[in-house]
Amino acid sequence: MTSTAEPHKRGGLRGFFSRLASTQAELEAEELREDADQAGATPIVSCGGRRRFCVAGTLRTVTLRPRGGAPALEAELYDGSDVIDLVWLGRRKIAGIEPGRIVKAEGLVSMQDGRKVMFNPRYELRPSA
Repeated sequence: MTSTAEPHKRGGLRGFFSRLASTQAELEAEELREDADQAGATPIVSCGGRRRFCVAGTLRTVTLRPRGGAPALEAELYDGSDVIDLVWLGRRKIAGIEPGRIVKAEGLVSMQDGRKVMFNPRYELRPSA
């Protein structure tokens, strides 16, 4: 009887040495991808423009940046595969939206200046691991 191990799961001695040779950043990225997958989110790297997606990851930065004279709260979300900018127009602050926070967001993905952006996404603050 042969086993059909999932290709992205690394077990045994080969997996041990692979994890040992990986950098901390690579290990954190892999963990973020697994967490996003468990949350039922689409990897950000797979998100294309002008379609709705659900993404999940960790907020790297949160910045207040005016757009067209109105306030806009911008947050960079990283899921281990890529980044997306979450932008809440007309907002100066949102409770719980802070660097290091795990967030699940849903909305229309568009491209702006070569970056993926989601404007006014629905979001869910996730518990920290």
